[in-house]
Amino acid sequence: MAASRSWLISVSLLAILLVLETTPLVAGAQPQTGKIPRIGLLGVTSAAGYARQVEAMRQGFRDLGYVEGQNLVIDYRWADSRYDQLAALAAELIRLQPDVIITSGPGTHVLKEATTTIPIVMAVGGDAVATGLVENLARPGGNVTGSTFFGPELSAKRLELLKAALPRLNRAAVLLNPDNRGSRVDLDLLRQTATSLKVELVEAPARSPRDFEDTFAFMVGRRVDGVVLLGDSLLVANMRRLGELSLAKHLPGVGSDEYADGSGLLAYGVSFPELWRRAPYFVDRILKGGKPAMIPVEQASKFEFILNAKTARSLGVQIQHSLRVRADRVIE
Repeated sequence: MAASRSWLISVSLLAILLVLETTPLVAGAQPQTGKIPRIGLLGVTSAAGYARQVEAMRQGFRDLGYVEGQNLVIDYRWADSRYDQLAALAAELIRLQPDVIITSGPGTHVLKEATTTIPIVMAVGGDAVATGLVENLARPGGNVTGSTFFGPELSAKRLELLKAALPRLNRAAVLLNPDNRGSRVDLDLLRQTATSLKVELVEAPARSPRDFEDTFAFMVGRRVDGVVLLGDSLLVANMRRLGELSLAKHLPGVGSDEYADGSGLLAYGVSFPELWRRAPYFVDRILKGGKPAMIPVEQASKFEFILNAKTARSLGVQIQHSLRVRADRVIE
């Protein structure tokens, strides 16, 4: 009887082990004995400036079954808007030998020059083909994939919207970071658009948040009628503050969503948090054996136009009804 009971227990244990071996893991989860993925993140600005984007990225990982600190390790390096520090920070991350590195903007260019073996996911980048990051969208051809948008066209559209809001716009400042090589590509198309609109452009450089006050003083001194903000990471991280400065200096302008939320007149662009939330999708494909060279780069297709009517009233700007009805969101 005892021998029979022992045989039954052995059979039961064997059945349990077979079930455990054949039960699939939750998507994205790692087996206890498996290698936990290590991800590097090269931040162009600061953790505080990109808090929305990083939280969106973490949510994207959670959606795929990855939880930071449990079955995923993320090593962060932040340049705090000092673009000259990016190369050193990239080298630090590369020495850690992560499975993938996530970055954006100028960080992608620095990483592409620093490594040809570690996969790079650009959470967002302006016109990856025009700036030489990938060969084409369908087949990137190197170790970079991710999301992109037509940065030059977006900047040109911002100028067009500002002209529509300010028909008497004769001289417009372009707020840019001269350390971002991608700004040159944006400026080329922006100048063509300005010529067709009969608008003179004035370059207004800012390399760090410490420069903002002086840059706005420069723009006011040049008697510009408005300002167009380019999609540089430094500016994106400080859009709300730049919107506040624009109102304080009585300078109507156009930037991305937080610019209008921070009292800027207009905003037009993509949702950066949504693009960062998409980044884990590319990471997951790479972790599962996909090659960046063969993972198509996705092009942002959703753009939002925001009008801050409250700021328009404060600045004495009369917004035509035809422009107002085009807005996806109006801040009253």
